[in-house]
Amino acid sequence: MVADDDALLRAGVALVLSTADGIEVVGQAADGLQAVELCRGLTPDVVLMDVRMPGIDGIEATRRIVAAGLPTRVLVLTVFHHDDYVWGALRAGADGFLLKRTSPERLIDAVQALAAGEVLLDPAVTRSLVARVVDRAPGRSAAEPEDPRLGQLTARERQVLRLAAEGRSNAEIAGLLVLAESTVKTHMKRVLAKLDARDRAQAVAISYRGGLMSF
Repeated sequence: MVADDDALLRAGVALVLSTADGIEVVGQAADGLQAVELCRGLTPDVVLMDVRMPGIDGIEATRRIVAAGLPTRVLVLTVFHHDDYVWGALRAGADGFLLKRTSPERLIDAVQALAAGEVLLDPAVTRSLVARVVDRAPGRSAAEPEDPRLGQLTARERQVLRLAAEGRSNAEIAGLLVLAESTVKTHMKRVLAKLDARDRAQAVAISYRGGLMSF
């Protein structure tokens, strides 16, 4: 389902998604309240949610969808990448965050990734999010060793984590590393377990904070 107060953009996104195999656009909403109501009635697998909409905004709409216990996963799609929007959307329970300047192919991949249970952030959003997490964490001097948890990762797991930090989906990582997507999922599960991270965003933050990657 697509929720956006811009009718032309809404129709364009719906058209792009309709061209992809396995994706059916079951509804469109022009504001946040309508988005919540349609999600309750249609229970789509994924809803593309704009942030700034009349009535209630996309962040509040996301919060209500999550609070209602609906199985719908929320992909926030916006022209804004300010920290407040990112944090607001993630705190509300959004599963992904993409900027509207993304390519049609990237948008389709993101919808498929969320439908498969992944959490996905636009690369620009990932860097902003990680920077904020790192800035809030206690300082680590250059002389200190990297986080010992990172030492548990294999070379392949580090490759997967670095690509995840770029905002790549499992399918994209699989293509770049010439692996089966199921193998990438297994690597990512092991990364999360070894780092004691609840999701990709936290794993990426740990990798930056621990010295595996730098800005």
